[in-house]
Amino acid sequence: MGIKSLDELRKLRASLKPKIDLREKGESVNGIIEILVGMATCGIAAGARETFNELLSIIEDKQLSNVKVVSVGCIGSCSMEPTVQISMPNRETIIYGNITQDKAMDLIQKVVIEEGYLSEDYIIKSFEKVEV
Repeated sequence: MGIKSLDELRKLRASLKPKIDLREKGESVNGIIEILVGMATCGIAAGARETFNELLSIIEDKQLSNVKVVSVGCIGSCSMEPTVQISMPNRETIIYGNITQDKAMDLIQKVVIEEGYLSEDYIIKSFEKVEV
């Protein structure tokens, strides 16, 4: 079908703004914790698919209904794959690197449940200063 008027385009833009803000600014929306897993070719080759599936399994086992895991393209740090970006309400967004399947439980426990941080060695980028 398609957009037939400027008003329709404006409404579409307004409806997509929260998703755009999350991607551009790393801001969590509506109290949901979003975990973005880089699943470009480099990420998949480094084990991102296994990390993604393990995160889903842990979240289901722990019944974390406010956590959403999203497969995305390249996050931008190929040498640190698998990469995972976590956006939480009222906290800075952090991109972690080298989050293999065996580190998924630590990530969920320390970052999501305890609202702490993984070791500084895993932090690629923080959108604010992080004290670990």
